[in-house]
Amino acid sequence: MSAILTTLGLRAAAPGDVIPNKAHVYIIANWWLAYLAFGTRVAKRIYGIDHNAAPREDLAKYGEAAVQSGKISRQTLDKLKRMEAAHANSMENFTFFIAGILLAVQAGVPGETINKIGAWYTVSRVVFGLAYIFIESEPLSFVRSVAYWSGNVSCISALVLAGKKL
Repeated sequence: MSAILTTLGLRAAAPGDVIPNKAHVYIIANWWLAYLAFGTRVAKRIYGIDHNAAPREDLAKYGEAAVQSGKISRQTLDKLKRMEAAHANSMENFTFFIAGILLAVQAGVPGETINKIGAWYTVSRVVFGLAYIFIESEPLSFVRSVAYWSGNVSCISALVLAGKKL
């Protein structure tokens, strides 16, 4: 467990060591989550409803027809729609994360603190994305809202800490 914490920049390798800033790792990981992991392209290809000429219209244009023809179920179409929404939200929210992390780095916030914010945001966004995609019940959907705001609060924390340093 301590090796994982050291790799994530949440613990020093040895007592007295300076914890390196891992902002770049968190930025790359969250870019991957936002732009690739939560993307619908692979899922739409698997279900045969991906059209490269206008991929943003796939679900609106071909989704209902795929359900009517029996190609996919209503539940699958609804899941793909939630996946598309999670993907869009993740891309929109990524810029807020970048702003917070880069300002924290520029202001000289300690690496360990930046790493904690990066880990906090990453966990929040993973929970958000998975909750968005897989939770269908209205009462449980609030898990998504909590995860969404948790990620936002991590970004706000980075901005506040940067502001205090500047």
